[in-house]
Amino acid sequence: MRGLIARGRPVYCAGRRGREVALTFDDGPGPYTRLVLAKLRRHHLSATFFVVARNIPLVKGATGEERSLGAVGDHTFNHPLLTALSLGAARREIAGAKRAIEHSSGGPVFLFRPPYGARDAAIDGLVRRLGLLEVLWTVDSRDSLGADYVQIERNVIAGLRPGAIILMHENRGQTVRALLGIFAALARERLRAVSVPQLLSDDPPGRALLPGGAGCRAHAGALTGS
Repeated sequence: MRGLIARGRPVYCAGRRGREVALTFDDGPGPYTRLVLAKLRRHHLSATFFVVARNIPLVKGATGEERSLGAVGDHTFNHPLLTALSLGAARREIAGAKRAIEHSSGGPVFLFRPPYGARDAAIDGLVRRLGLLEVLWTVDSRDSLGADYVQIERNVIAGLRPGAIILMHENRGQTVRALLGIFAALARERLRAVSVPQLLSDDPPGRALLPGGAGCRAHAGALTGS
């Protein structure tokens, strides 16, 4: 993980040699957080939660529970379009959220996901200087774009491949409804859902899978959903 952070380049997937994927949930905590956590526990699955820091008070203790089920990451304080802000304002959004999430979850934060997937060279450099790894995704469930639970399930299952990072949102009821079908597909495909840090540590992406290569980024689709 330290090596990936030092490279200063976003990650879209892990390698493809193993049988692991990462389920990720953005924008929480929110009204469905407890349901998501309960379903993951019941099925003995891990996930990664990219937290919007202003939402932390909405569900007491949620970020600590999320950390215990995998990992938590920084999704800014107020979920702005970072590329539309000054660099100073973007830094406050990211650094302020990092501090708040570390305090509420009881541990360090070293993962970051930009809202809407919006990034440029300046944001990438800022994220690297803050000691964070920028994590995007291979598969967009399209839940934030209004997909119903059948479409969410279909979108995710279509992209279940070793090394995939799946984008979902923990504040969408249709996503919660789709989870059991997704979990069943993982079992059929003999894939294990792990946290992003474990996925990247077990099977790090090679150069072809980082931006500028011809790997998973080419298959990620439009970055619109986070």
